[in-house]
Amino acid sequence: MAERRARPAPTTRKHGWRRATQGDAAPATGNGNPGDVTPAAPTDATAPDAASVVEAALYRDGVRVATPASLSDTFRELREQQDGMAWIGLARPTEAELLTLAAEFDLHELAVEDAMEAHQRPKLERYGETLFVVLRAARYLDAPEEVDFGELHVFVGPDFVITVRHGAAPDLSAVRRRMEETPDLLKLGPEAVLYAILDAVVDGYAPVVAGVQNDIDEIETDVFGGDPKASRRIYELSREMVEFQRATRPLVSMLHALMAGFAKYGTDEELQRYLRDVADHVTHTSERVDGFRQALTDILTVNATLVTQQQNAEMRALAEAGFEQNEEIKKISSWAAILFAPTLVGTIYGMNFETMPELKWAAGYPFAILLMAVVCVSLYFIFKRRDWL
Repeated sequence: MAERRARPAPTTRKHGWRRATQGDAAPATGNGNPGDVTPAAPTDATAPDAASVVEAALYRDGVRVATPASLSDTFRELREQQDGMAWIGLARPTEAELLTLAAEFDLHELAVEDAMEAHQRPKLERYGETLFVVLRAARYLDAPEEVDFGELHVFVGPDFVITVRHGAAPDLSAVRRRMEETPDLLKLGPEAVLYAILDAVVDGYAPVVAGVQNDIDEIETDVFGGDPKASRRIYELSREMVEFQRATRPLVSMLHALMAGFAKYGTDEELQRYLRDVADHVTHTSERVDGFRQALTDILTVNATLVTQQQNAEMRALAEAGFEQNEEIKKISSWAAILFAPTLVGTIYGMNFETMPELKWAAGYPFAILLMAVVCVSLYFIFKRRDWL
């Protein structure tokens, strides 16, 4: 394996690096346009590394000089280039492909293992001359109103940049295209590419923050509107904010670690300014995410309080309805008892038995009427005293 070439000396740029990494991304095609979306057509259909190579290109003095179709071609042409830089983009590569890259570029086995397994936390590790960076990109999906997270591993060496993407985000084709449109930036070497990738990931957080803010506003409306589905939506969005915190919080310390090495590694002054700008954006995003999580916690508390109040109101309404129903039952029962007394007396004296003494009694009828009246009036006053009537 050829000895790795020294990093090109920094040059003065005429265009802003920030401007080169912003703008609307145009869709990449498979017609030879630079990008990290459509895989390049391999010249050898049996090449084991063709499936995962999204884009591989060689640059010299900030200009693309070759577009190899496979990793093996990239290695060969990089050895032939003088003061060149390889930028290799992979999407969910196989273990064999990563091991091939590790052997060619002297990648540390621990970094390669992390890139294989994915599901890593954002971090920055330096192995000799190679910098290994793990980033968590995010994008907001409008249709399901949820946040989709992707994982990006970046190997940065003296003359190469390798990106290993797990997930749809971020759109590295836009980063590559913008950098190629500004050769003065790209000629600064792998460091400029790394900072462009960092900026693209951080800029990708802005639409997510806006989408989450809109979701929180809708949730607040649902909560005070009494929507029973609000609790589930709060819980799901809270889980997404936990993931968002895990993606943004480590970036703050990572960028400060990079800034701490400016003097040691001779970072270009212009890149230093842009990296500090990226760090400011990360800090702002991290604070917004922390605020979102606290807001969701407060909303969940308010929602629980409103639900409890609603349940108490429903219980009180049921109790009042039960009390009114009980009062009606008392009245009905009282009148039923009052009417039952004369019915009982009338039923007894309505029996036609010859041995009944009252049948021959001249005062029997007035006595029966008087008895029924006395019983009814007595029951009425008893129930009236007990507030049943």
